[in-house]
Amino acid sequence: MAYLSLAVGELDTNCYLVYDEAGRQCLVVDPGDEAERIAARIEAEHLLPQAVVLTHGHPDHLGAAAALMARYRIPLWLHAADEAGMRSESGRGLAAIFGVGPLPAAGRLLADGDRVAAGDLELAVIHSPGHSPGSILLFGGGLLFSGDTLFQGDVGRTDLPGGSEEELRRSLERIRLLPPATRVLPGHGPESLLERELSENPYL
Repeated sequence: MAYLSLAVGELDTNCYLVYDEAGRQCLVVDPGDEAERIAARIEAEHLLPQAVVLTHGHPDHLGAAAALMARYRIPLWLHAADEAGMRSESGRGLAAIFGVGPLPAAGRLLADGDRVAAGDLELAVIHSPGHSPGSILLFGGGLLFSGDTLFQGDVGRTDLPGGSEEELRRSLERIRLLPPATRVLPGHGPESLLERELSENPYL
């Protein structure tokens, strides 16, 4: 399993292209903005997108999703709770602040314990509410795509609609159980190692 990352949009959201090196099939994780730039990287690397996968439904993580879905004729996958949340009144209001319109309906609603795959790559879905009700982690091949649940030295905010500090603490407890050598690939900022976060991140 391999990946490429691009920091996109005003909030430097990390968009990840996770792919099977042999077949070049890929998942587009959190395409927050700059659809043309993401597409240029996809095509430069000869990748074959299979789906857009969202770690959560906040607009800074999905601003380029509709354009990429249309360009490559691929579905949207996200947790059911955030599919509902982003279509709620508060979700639409937050999206409007970012200039993001409504997305097409999800082709697949993810739940804890599901697997997402493209070619020979496979990632486990871990439901991690706290930052949002439908936040998820994607784990596999020694990688953890942590969205806005866990950052280097920090965690996601819980003061947006649907956020919960108590649920975030429970989600972090699940992360503590993963192998320390896991590479943490967050929604914003630099990557880290879980062993570093366990020793230095005050929230873990």
